Amino acid sequence: MVAGPLSISPIRRSVRPSPVFLAVVVAAVAGGVVAWTASSPTAVSARVGVFVLVFAGWIVTVCLHEFGHAYTAYRAGDREVELRGYLTLNPVKYSHPLLSIVLPVVFIAIGGIGLPGGAVYLRQGMFAPKAQRRISLAGPATNAIVAVVLLVVIRLFGTDGDHLAFWWGLSFLAFLQIMATVLNLLPVPGLDGYAALEPSLSYETRRALANFKAYGILILVAFLLVPQINAVFFGAIYWLFGLSGVPEIYAQYGNYLMRFWL
Repeated sequence: MVAGPLSISPIRRSVRPSPVFLAVVVAAVAGGVVAWTASSPTAVSARVGVFVLVFAGWIVTVCLHEFGHAYTAYRAGDREVELRGYLTLNPVKYSHPLLSIVLPVVFIAIGGIGLPGGAVYLRQGMFAPKAQRRISLAGPATNAIVAVVLLVVIRLFGTDGDHLAFWWGLSFLAFLQIMATVLNLLPVPGLDGYAALEPSLSYETRRALANFKAYGILILVAFLLVPQINAVFFGAIYWLFGLSGVPEIYAQYGNYLMRFWL
């Protein structure tokens, strides 16, 4: 049967971007406009604009990351994600106030580290191993896609020397997406890389590591605070960033401009 012109699929009816998400998108765009129209990259308006662009842009990508998990789970048969509001891209639905918002923002501000953000609670036991891996990897894949899109746009339009504050801010946001992709793929309990690996582990191993899931981000932070590990990790992220052809200094300047209070 051919659907009529007013027929809307269940998944399309369920995906409803929330006013909160749309407001964050507007804030990111507003920050971008302020950075774009700044008189110079050193102007106060440039720094404030970059801060808003990166901060709001980061929240937008956290929502997209978690939506990727939820949408894939919904397609795999978990209708509970709709009831929990996960298909609305509302950051409030995904967030633990401290671990999802405060801690990641603090680390972006003081060290340029894009920690994994929010979380969606899925009924993993209902999925076959292949589906669980697909659901787990959907979030990091979203970050990777965002990073590629941003870097392609910057490479094509942002290296001519005009509106530098805007392009530097966008470059730092792309840098954070690469970092979020890599961090989320690490096989640390509580992160997506471990969730993708978990179906292949024995029951005893899964049970033993279950207690560490709540502390995955904290474990990650502890390792990144080790200078030697930090240097190697950031070197790898800058190497991946450099593959785009966008100068590494763009991300470094964007990081500096975001911290407008310095």
